[in-house]
Amino acid sequence: MSRKYDLIVFDWDGTLADSTSIIIQSIRRAAEEAGLPVPGKQAASSIIGLGLREAIFRLFGELAPAQLDHLIARYAHHYHAQENDIPLFEGAYDAVAALAGKGYLLGVATGKGRNGLNRALEQSGLKPHIHGTRCVDECHSKPHPQMLLELMDEFAVRSERTLMIGDTSFDLQMAQNANVASLGVTYGAHPVEHLLPHAPLAHFDEFAKVNQWLIMNA
Repeated sequence: MSRKYDLIVFDWDGTLADSTSIIIQSIRRAAEEAGLPVPGKQAASSIIGLGLREAIFRLFGELAPAQLDHLIARYAHHYHAQENDIPLFEGAYDAVAALAGKGYLLGVATGKGRNGLNRALEQSGLKPHIHGTRCVDECHSKPHPQMLLELMDEFAVRSERTLMIGDTSFDLQMAQNANVASLGVTYGAHPVEHLLPHAPLAHFDEFAKVNQWLIMNA
């Protein structure tokens, strides 16, 4: 079977890493400690995928600089206290390693900052298998297409030979904005009804099904 894609780009949180509940908990605890209305779990989940500052603006609007800094610091405190315990979804490590072994170029495009992604790649063991990454402190936040455009440029891969996989509407809208095909996953932050308007090729409720699709179709 001929290969359809050369570059496969994954989102990190909620797609490869089972971190959604920790992000939601950290946002809610930080809001309480900063004296802000505590968002509901659904509202906190809805902004996952954005850069932290963009997410805060969507949840709370403009904040005074001191309050914004305090909120960011408390979020970082709660998240970092738990980040070493964040697992990959079942089967994700083996699938990514197998794709790399078959010669696919693999990327990560994430709303995490560079330091956070570097720690996550080391802790998960995926660093040797990921060939290129883009983070929110280096690029525009999703759904701007910059992350994908830069990865395609880095590896000289055309948009029609690139596939984006993510769990949020921001991931799939970024793919649309870059003229790249996408797969949606519904086991992360956003429900399927938020993903379908962005025309993923397919959507899956567990990582094993993503992997099976890639084996058959990528």
